[in-house]
Amino acid sequence: MERQFDKELNELREMLSYMASLVENMIDTAVKALMERKPEILGEIFNAETEVNKKHIEVDELCLRLLALRQPAAMDLRFITSAMKINSELERIGDQAVNISQNTANLIQQAFFTKFTIIPQMTEVAKVMVKDSIKAFITRDIELAKNILLRDNELDKQKKEVFRKLINSIIEDPAHAEYFIDLLLISRNLEKIGDHTTNISEDVIFMVLGQDIRHHHLFDKA
Repeated sequence: MERQFDKELNELREMLSYMASLVENMIDTAVKALMERKPEILGEIFNAETEVNKKHIEVDELCLRLLALRQPAAMDLRFITSAMKINSELERIGDQAVNISQNTANLIQQAFFTKFTIIPQMTEVAKVMVKDSIKAFITRDIELAKNILLRDNELDKQKKEVFRKLINSIIEDPAHAEYFIDLLLISRNLEKIGDHTTNISEDVIFMVLGQDIRHHHLFDKA
């Protein structure tokens, strides 16, 4: 028979999976609005943010209740404390999606438009990193968590390429400098999303192995 505690832990997993799907959709919608110039869909992001913030509180409350009433030890304790940290990372990813939508709103208002394809490319990398980081947490998959840490390097390289191209664009077309700067800010938001997923991956490694790799590497990321 399944323990009540196990049911509560499963509920916690489901809540975090739901939050991850919400923020992933927020990222997708924000960049879709940018690339297809659809300001009417930006409202979906703010509605989703309200739901993410609500779940953020509910997850923390559940974690605190489990810590107080169940007094977990060993793996269960690491699972719950990691869940609390991952919960905060997901909420911050949602904030980054909101930032993208705000910059997108500014960009759409301008008559000038350029299909800067590396932005949707970065978006796809970031979305998969979000999905896989939660999958690693749910399945306790250390190898997947390590792989996400490596993929963050890819996102960083894309961000540097965006920076180089946009600086050149500003030099060549200073009349549209504001437009290019907003694109640069969006690429920075996407890079930060990658940073949050690496934090989640580090929490997964801590949960499973009990090793804290935040300030030193478990393996060579280069």
